[in-house]
Amino acid sequence: MFYFMIKTVVLVPLLRWLFRPRVEGLAHIPPTGAGIIAGNHLSFCDSFLMPVMLRRRVTFLCKQEYFTGRGLKGRLTAAFFRGIGQIPVDRSGREAGQAAVDEGLRVLGRGELLGIYPEGTRSHDGRLYKGKVGVAAMAIRSGAPVIPCAMIGTFEAQPVGRRLPRLVPITIRFGEPLDFSKYAGMADQREVLRAATDEIMYAILKLSEQEYVDRYAAEAKAEGRPQQHLVAGRAA
Repeated sequence: MFYFMIKTVVLVPLLRWLFRPRVEGLAHIPPTGAGIIAGNHLSFCDSFLMPVMLRRRVTFLCKQEYFTGRGLKGRLTAAFFRGIGQIPVDRSGREAGQAAVDEGLRVLGRGELLGIYPEGTRSHDGRLYKGKVGVAAMAIRSGAPVIPCAMIGTFEAQPVGRRLPRLVPITIRFGEPLDFSKYAGMADQREVLRAATDEIMYAILKLSEQEYVDRYAAEAKAEGRPQQHLVAGRAA
């Protein structure tokens, strides 16, 4: 109830008025049943702008830090994310990846839409990075289709480190659902997970037209130096 109240009364009119986002491919969102919306991640506002454009509820796996902040701001942030049904995930430690997969499978098992960013973190430079295989594991184990999604313009609106967003044109683009039923029963095979994940990332790449980096975003961000990258799937 709180989710739909916040969404319809606050977020939908506010974000549509501020950003006037253009939405393409809404017909690709299944009207019922489980589905995974896998998108690029350029900005903090991605997790708000995309869901308000859909009639169905989207549950995201959020980093645990959003739920553990201190002070008034931290408590309000935690209450907001809990109220809209988002799930905290501990991204540290060896068991973090499996915990995220388990939480995602619970959402899909209820026949809901799960939102996930395969890159694992926001892009620090606007490029698309290598996807982690958790999204493929959830798709294969659940049998849910994966709907690729591209957020375009949100990096310019609110890149990492910027508190208040700029008012720039935003496009949200959904692609045709991807079916991974051919991999049923093979979710424990690393090569299968990598192949399925790469297929998802290529679908996102075609929608977003970003430059692609064949490295994990967290690694590139930590190194803090330019990496060789690909442009639309070709060497730059």
